[in-house]
Amino acid sequence: MYHVLGIIGIIGSITILKYRERVSEMIGESSWMLSIGGVYNFIIILATLLFFFSVAMLTGTTGYFLTPLKYLLPGLKESDPNLMP
Repeated sequence: MYHVLGIIGIIGSITILKYRERVSEMIGESSWMLSIGGVYNFIIILATLLFFFSVAMLTGTTGYFLTPLKYLLPGLKESDPNLMP
């Protein structure tokens, strides 16, 4: 199942890049998108992240790919079972 979703993600990211003008018309432009360069740059960043996440799903390395989020989000850290709260 993860292989199929990875292939769909790669095809989707390429499609988003190819039709980014139509996608930008569909989602519109928000004020927070201006800080990263506008709606077109947001779509390019989104497609790039989707591509790399899809490749990570295909290779089975999503755990390594998402490891930095464990340090940024406090609820994702694995606690030591020997420590008492």
